[in-house]
Amino acid sequence: MDEAIDISKVIGNEHRMNILKILSTGPHNVNELAEKLGLPFSTTAVNVKKLEDANLIITELVPGRGTQKVNSKNYDRIVIDLFTDSTEKEKNVITIDMPIGEYVDCQVEPSCGLVSESDYIGMQDDPRSFYEPGRREAQLLYFRHGYVEYRYPNRIPYGKKAYEIEFSLEICSEAPYHKLDWPSDITLWVNGIEIGTWTCPGDFGGQRGFNTPEWWTIYFTQYGLLKHWKINQNGSFLDGVQISDVTISDLNLHDKPFVSLRIGVKEDAFNAGGINLFGPNFGNYEQGIIMNLRHNE
Repeated sequence: MDEAIDISKVIGNEHRMNILKILSTGPHNVNELAEKLGLPFSTTAVNVKKLEDANLIITELVPGRGTQKVNSKNYDRIVIDLFTDSTEKEKNVITIDMPIGEYVDCQVEPSCGLVSESDYIGMQDDPRSFYEPGRREAQLLYFRHGYVEYRYPNRIPYGKKAYEIEFSLEICSEAPYHKLDWPSDITLWVNGIEIGTWTCPGDFGGQRGFNTPEWWTIYFTQYGLLKHWKINQNGSFLDGVQISDVTISDLNLHDKPFVSLRIGVKEDAFNAGGINLFGPNFGNYEQGIIMNLRHNE
């Protein structure tokens, strides 16, 4: 609770909230932030330092004209548990946490690879490794081009109707080592229907993810952003913002014994910056790819 108080104090400031909003679009240095905010450099630098101290943003030295400090946001969501009963479960929702190595189909191109909690799986930069039996132990998978596809069991009770489906996953771009400014157009498909594309701002590293194992070098990708795709009768949404007019009726969820989820970078993507996908023992979030499927009573 003390940590929640400290963070609340830091973000309870208009300038610092505006800095986080700007950084949500991509990495910026202090000069760029000051210019967009219309504030003096010194004022901006002080607020950036407070966000750094609270671990809400990260700062990395990158080559430019000399060496400059570039800031990026560290999280896209903060959850504060106000002593709610963790045993209470939402009614009429089917929740399945899919391990990232349990894909049923893939098409990947280098750079690509699979990583378990303790070692590499197969050979790195070799697409054949994505067919190794050990892929089920993957806690991190990455590729520059292509897709992975998962199939969730369809557990909608007979006689009931699904009204909302949601997927959450930790994900980021794929760059050599890591690079904060490395956009990638990442697309999601459900039951073969394109839901929408999100442009990830970068491949995050330089600071170890909360769950990333110690043997994994700090110079490689460390964590991603937790993104939420939701489809209901009103359309398709990413983190609460509508991204397409595809509705849950378009998905024909009741016609198949499974729900298909494909994640990839299209061949004609403007920003073909690849994908890193994280399991519960890598990155910042202890989860795989969670599906929440809500139905009527």
